[in-house]
Amino acid sequence: MEVARGLEGVLFTESRMCFIDGEKGRLYYFGYPIQELAEKSSFEEVTFLLLHGRLPKKEELEAFTRRLAQRRALPEPLLDSLRRYPREAHPMSILRTAVSELGLLDPTEGEITQEALYEKGLDLVARFATIVAANKRFREGKEPIPPREDLSHAANFLYMANGTEPSPEQARLMDAALILHAEHGFNASTFTAIAAFSTETDLYSAITAAVASLKGPRHGGANEAVMKMIQEIGSPERAREWVQKKLAQKERIMGMGHRVYKAFDPRAGVLERLARLVAEKHGHSKAYQILKIVEEEAGKVLNPRGIYPNVDFYSGVVYSDLGFGLEFFTPIFAVARISGWVGHILEYKALDNRLLRPDARYIGELDRPYIPLEAR
Repeated sequence: MEVARGLEGVLFTESRMCFIDGEKGRLYYFGYPIQELAEKSSFEEVTFLLLHGRLPKKEELEAFTRRLAQRRALPEPLLDSLRRYPREAHPMSILRTAVSELGLLDPTEGEITQEALYEKGLDLVARFATIVAANKRFREGKEPIPPREDLSHAANFLYMANGTEPSPEQARLMDAALILHAEHGFNASTFTAIAAFSTETDLYSAITAAVASLKGPRHGGANEAVMKMIQEIGSPERAREWVQKKLAQKERIMGMGHRVYKAFDPRAGVLERLARLVAEKHGHSKAYQILKIVEEEAGKVLNPRGIYPNVDFYSGVVYSDLGFGLEFFTPIFAVARISGWVGHILEYKALDNRLLRPDARYIGELDRPYIPLEAR
């Protein structure tokens, strides 16, 4: 049998949730183009779509939005724990630990019926934003701000994180960013969630595993690396020379290239427009200028090879404008992706939840003689 390195090209299940056309740069959630959803929808509506497989009617969306808003508050024991967590710890490590603790605090943790998974999934979608916002406040030496039920998910997240109610423009920026990151097929963290849940473990354990996977710099952590690249370049005037040097040394340009896309990542196209709005609002953001030069200069060499900006390339500029330091870029990713993780677990559970058990080609020796310890 041929070894599929990184499981590339291996089909292990069927799904209606996400279609990715890497050759043409297309992405769909349940058949809806991502560009259209990012422009016209809301995170709550997209979450309903990912959990139900269809867009809601008006009254359904209103009821669903209320249900999510009512679940935002965190249990007091978890807030107490968040106060005690080391402030210097990575926010993804804190999120991972907090999700695990939510399982400890749920007396019905082990229930994995479709109905129980759905209800627990709604709790997690609602509370991820509250956990990340509370951690940001504690990290700044401030007390967390209780959630408000009268704000949208995106607006409430910004309100809890920054202490002031966001402008409609800021709320829309965050809403679109969350939509773009909500789902992306069987990426590493989603596959990790499914692999864990296929053992019939509880939802909290599966999501904890997904958070741990997303933390890696080759997955969710890539957007942090892009901002570090911007900081290293320092000014637009240095960008071209910096890119030329990196390419000459055959080093990676962070935020460019994707395992799936051989064309421009459609999410990156939407985020580039959002980043441009941010730049115009602030009178030409230096970070945006640097990225545009990097994209242009690197593209001369990389585009012919099918390497283009991915979703991480411009997201950091948007998050930075919304008041977040780079250490919170990946947690924001998780605030969005939790809806996709839960949706996939619900779908896989309904399908057959077959235990994942891949194999490997053995390339070691056999029948090696055992040598006693004193004779080695």
